[in-house]
Amino acid sequence: MKDTQILDLRGLNCPLPVMKTRKHLKRMTKGEQLVVKATDPMSAIDIPHMCQEDGHVLIESKMLDDVRQFTIEC
Repeated sequence: MKDTQILDLRGLNCPLPVMKTRKHLKRMTKGEQLVVKATDPMSAIDIPHMCQEDGHVLIESKMLDDVRQFTIEC
């Protein structure tokens, strides 16, 4: 399995975090993991919803200071 990739989307507002996450996941292989860092409050709703729609597994969603971090398996 390849290393976990990190996508830093801090400072971007809706809908950019979801759009950029979706685009990045399309380039990944099934089973790879992506860590997304976002500050947009809507990402707490939008990214889990996108994972459900697109068939990705949301492994973890947590807050680290003012940054929400999502771990997603492609």
